[in-house]
Amino acid sequence: MRIFTAALATETNTFSPICVDRRAFEASLYAPPGEHPDTPTLCTAPITVGRRVCAEKGWDLIEGTATWADPAGLVNRSTYESLRDEVLTQLTAAMPVDAVVLGLHGAMVAAGYDDTEGDILTRVREIVGPDILVCAELDPHSHLTVKRFKAADVFVYFKEFPHTDFVDRAEDLWRITIDTLEGRVKPVMSVFDCRMIDVYPTSREPMRSFVDKIMGIEQSDPDILSISVIHGFMAGDVPEMGTKMLVVTNGKPDKGDAMARELGLELFSKRGTFIMPQIDETQAVTQAMSATAWPVVIADVWDNPGGGTAGDATVLLEELRARGAKDTAIGTIWDPMAVQICMAAGEGAEIPLRFGAKSAPGTGNPVDGTVKVVKLVANAEMRFGESFAPFGDAAHIVLDGIDIILNSTRAQSFDPSLFSVMGIDPTSKKILVIKSTNHFYASFSKIASEIIYCSAGTPYPNNPAKTAYRHAPKTIWPMIADPHGTERGAA
Repeated sequence: MRIFTAALATETNTFSPICVDRRAFEASLYAPPGEHPDTPTLCTAPITVGRRVCAEKGWDLIEGTATWADPAGLVNRSTYESLRDEVLTQLTAAMPVDAVVLGLHGAMVAAGYDDTEGDILTRVREIVGPDILVCAELDPHSHLTVKRFKAADVFVYFKEFPHTDFVDRAEDLWRITIDTLEGRVKPVMSVFDCRMIDVYPTSREPMRSFVDKIMGIEQSDPDILSISVIHGFMAGDVPEMGTKMLVVTNGKPDKGDAMARELGLELFSKRGTFIMPQIDETQAVTQAMSATAWPVVIADVWDNPGGGTAGDATVLLEELRARGAKDTAIGTIWDPMAVQICMAAGEGAEIPLRFGAKSAPGTGNPVDGTVKVVKLVANAEMRFGESFAPFGDAAHIVLDGIDIILNSTRAQSFDPSLFSVMGIDPTSKKILVIKSTNHFYASFSKIASEIIYCSAGTPYPNNPAKTAYRHAPKTIWPMIADPHGTERGAA
């Protein structure tokens, strides 16, 4: 067997002012054929798992380019087209192939392309023809469109949020690929539109039990090859935004349709109960400063670079300074210019510095003060599960007794190693401020005495009922109360 694999991924917050060009992909991950590292980077797990699988089977794995940009705003049109065509040219050169296994995100939007994944999958299908297996692993914070559904045979999405299972789901995708190529299964996808948009952390109920339930169905029912919840991405203003339920069966489309509908309506019945309760910055700092066990982690959930924001909000920092907080560390505030100034000053320097809150309204005010430059790290990285996440050249500064990490490559706070690589022992602090919605939970929960979810400022469009969408559907919850008519018994 000859199998082609590649990855092209980012998550697009169409409201973000941070545009994405080729440099953004190169800063996060750009690996030409054969140069992908041994460890996966979120959407590239099909490549690293595929290496092992194909070696064991004695199959030829033809690797194309793998590239990933950290979430931000619209992708530059020529950047998307050039990276897409790079992969498609590699696929054409690899022909004939028996399957195409891709790593995609599912929420990329480029100038002129609302549905980049649908575009690239359709072009892949045109190259390989109607009978070749085309499949992909995707992030659940994405959009499942009709175009991409028609172009592919199998989609498998991460189940967990935080996304701790991207390697496991790549294993699932390759299992289905092997069984299909060896004639044991004929995968068929069924989809149900839940007509809602919400946030679904699997670290708490009710989503924890729901994911456990669908994994139980996969294990107990031989007709079911995979079940995925496509959460949707509320910051992506595209026509098919929203939550979907996907069931892959072994040639049982009627059963898949019924199960997708049943599970989708069950999810819909719990709407509005999934997301973590949040408090504002005043309440969050009061609660953290009154704690008696440490460290307390304050998650600045809506200034999350993983959702496409800049990650430069200063609202929490301003509140902590006003309250005289000590034994506190903040990771991170994105400000490449301030990092350059610190790099030029050198470790140990005390300099006047303005930093933060440059990207957009609702992120607070730029901070001015005399800071001490404690530690400088070029090309800094933190752990994220089995992989590493770069956060670029970084500076550890101290202002008014608060340790602050400034970074030059936007990245959310995945792991306590973010602090330790910058010379800060996170377990020695009373308060840790991080920027992430929920990906941080798997690692920070191991050291935190308490986790506080804070809604500070308005860097992210987090209320779909009030968001000024231009393209997203207006006929889903919470834009309307009951799009299925379930409360009238009409479902």
